Amino acid sequence: MRPTSPWRWYLKAQAGVLLLPVGLCLFGEAVSRRVVQLMGGQAGEWFWTGTFSLICINAGIGLMIDSGLTKGFPGRGPRA
Repeated sequence: MRPTSPWRWYLKAQAGVLLLPVGLCLFGEAVSRRVVQLMGGQAGEWFWTGTFSLICINAGIGLMIDSGLTKGFPGRGPRA
């Protein structure tokens, strides 16, 4: 089994770290648009914004878990 390269791990971890807050921001935007729409205003499309936000949130969490971000770069021994 070939060890994972540091660049691949780094890109996967950083993509996850960036996708999670993007998804959370989009989710907040979708919620605010929906609230404005419920109050009788014209706020634009909220459904697809919310759907895309959930995709970003799940992808971000999945990439962070898959990269092992909480454990550090795979294959490194414990630091002394």
